[in-house]
Amino acid sequence: MNKILIPTDFSATATNAALYALGLAKQVGVKSVVLYNAYQSPVTIDPMMPTVQLFDIDELKKNSEEALDRFRSQLKEAAGTISLETFSAFNVLSEGLDSVCQETGADLIVMGISGAGGVEETLIGSNAVSVARHSTYPVIIVPAQASFVPIQEVLFACDYKKVVETTPVGSIKSLLSATGARLSVLNVYHNKEYDDTFTYESLMLDTLLEGCRPHYFFVDNPDFTDAINAFVKEKHSQIVITIPKKHGWFEGLFHKSHTRMLAFHSIIPLMVIHE
Repeated sequence: MNKILIPTDFSATATNAALYALGLAKQVGVKSVVLYNAYQSPVTIDPMMPTVQLFDIDELKKNSEEALDRFRSQLKEAAGTISLETFSAFNVLSEGLDSVCQETGADLIVMGISGAGGVEETLIGSNAVSVARHSTYPVIIVPAQASFVPIQEVLFACDYKKVVETTPVGSIKSLLSATGARLSVLNVYHNKEYDDTFTYESLMLDTLLEGCRPHYFFVDNPDFTDAINAFVKEKHSQIVITIPKKHGWFEGLFHKSHTRMLAFHSIIPLMVIHE
């Protein structure tokens, strides 16, 4: 890890994520983080007037930069010797982060998420889930109630499907090397019989993770998220790694993926790494 990008809307959840990122930066030796605010021009329609009211872009930029300066001052004590950079851009948060990472030199994104429910969780989601879906960079999603604890136990949730093509070996090994943490690999299943294909995939995974000395676990539970959280509590894991699987456009509108469910309900930070 060279530099961490911290998207913020200046909320309490975003502040908590920034504090987590600073704790992580200290553990892995990252010397600089970037506080990033993406602003857009809000459009309001006055019911008494048929015209659309547009806001001044320069004023929006000024407000964003001033808010970032205040945020940097707020975090200065917690940052210690870590450099706090700021970056403001007229952009759509979920779709513009790869270019921001390239411009700032960041190679990891850390942001917060608040628990949701019902329609909000299923259809609307959150910025954090949207970012994790669109960004090609690793994203750590920090639950609102989570505070930084040095990473000593990493949990990799694996479905043992196409492991050679989908397992982010480089990112996993990089995290383990930077933190010195131990690795557990967990497969959650229900009413499933393991066949020759699974045996092959498990052998491939063990080959890919050579040198990581992983411990393998298998849990029969119909509720994936509950199984993960129960394992986290038992093994005292500090972060969960998950790989979001690709779905078709229509299916993606309604599919309650494991990554999405974990993002909203995990009790510890979730690291999303694309296949």
